Amino acid sequence: MMTYQETIDYLYSQLPMFQKMGTKAIKPKLTNITELCKLLGNPQDNFKSIHIAGTNGKGSTSHFLTSILMESGLKVGLYTSPHLKDFRERFRINGIMVPENCIIEFVQDYWSEIQILRPSFFEVSVALAFKIFSDEKVDIAVIEVGLGGRFDSTNIISNVILSHISNIGFDHTDILGDTLDKIANEKGGIIKPEIPVVISEYIQETKPVFLAIAEEKGSPIFFAKDYLVVDKVVDSVDSLYIEIRNKNTSILYTIDSQLVGEYQKSNILGVMASVEQLRG
Repeated sequence: MMTYQETIDYLYSQLPMFQKMGTKAIKPKLTNITELCKLLGNPQDNFKSIHIAGTNGKGSTSHFLTSILMESGLKVGLYTSPHLKDFRERFRINGIMVPENCIIEFVQDYWSEIQILRPSFFEVSVALAFKIFSDEKVDIAVIEVGLGGRFDSTNIISNVILSHISNIGFDHTDILGDTLDKIANEKGGIIKPEIPVVISEYIQETKPVFLAIAEEKGSPIFFAKDYLVVDKVVDSVDSLYIEIRNKNTSILYTIDSQLVGEYQKSNILGVMASVEQLRG
């Protein structure tokens, strides 16, 4: 039986990684992840999920939403990438990293399938997340897109109750496109038929793209900044206090955050718009 470190070393050494190989590690299709998850019994079908994309802010948004859902008493899975120190940072249940044995047993149990399919490092990470969340019977999982959206491995989740796009900027233009509308089209690929989508931020080039995708798929679309406004901000070194008001209903939300910085205002606006949609 491999140790945890041996398991991680195997994943790093055997599987194509974007950090090592760049675009050569990217597969602009969902074939591999679909086949891998099929071998696992399609665990991605067994839990509700929120799908989050964006150039910046998707990590903060994922953690904000996870915290709010946990405070509501739900068992919440969180998948993010990349990790900083420990591979298990990508997989959390109610904020806690999964045990090392989860990783070891997954690689051992599906060693032969991994050898045959030759998935990327990210594809294995995503499949593992789906398996963990299914096995743990989470009430809901917050799934952060790795890169782009339309062909991101996370985009095979089927039981999505909300899509969320934080913002659009120039990132990975060699893969996603060299204009903001092209990048928005790739990230807008997470919008699911007839499932609500919240957009935290938009600009002149991106709003029509999101509207067109939502209309084509029959998905209700909500632009957070069109109806939520920040009334008050108190930003200190280690905390951020924000008051947000719904212009239509006058409902006031107060948020205390340990994630600080002026840019978090837009993230939190989007989060509260998503919370409103989840509440119905």
